[in-house]
Amino acid sequence: MAIIDGTPECYKAVHYAGRRAKNSNGGLVMLYIIPEGDFQQWLGVEEIMRAEAREEAEAAMAKAAQTIRESIGVEPEIVIREGSSAQQINAVIEEDRDIAILVLAAGSAKEGPGPLVSMIAGRPGAFPIPVTVLPDTLSNEEIDALC
Repeated sequence: MAIIDGTPECYKAVHYAGRRAKNSNGGLVMLYIIPEGDFQQWLGVEEIMRAEAREEAEAAMAKAAQTIRESIGVEPEIVIREGSSAQQINAVIEEDRDIAILVLAAGSAKEGPGPLVSMIAGRPGAFPIPVTVLPDTLSNEEIDALC
């Protein structure tokens, strides 16, 4: 399973997860989590904000899925959730017992490696499956060589 969050490094994680899935005759689950937002506005505004967030999620997932189909030949399963990242990742893992690994990529920007990588670094055992963290400096060719 790989998380799509719009960061440049997430595409490295998806590429690795897709290549690993293909080489092991497994599947690829791509998860997009719409952050818990302040959707508690007037009802009409709340519905518009949720719809816009959903459209953004669907567009990001369509782009990532198309890239994986073309570059690796794997048809990913697309899951979109709303809420806390850790809770939603754990919920998807709990619901789909076939998920065997969570793949993340660490960003190299001065802001840090990214919120998910920072979270697991601070909380060992945050997820009930192994987590693979890739450096975002790897090229797709280098990732292919790892798989």
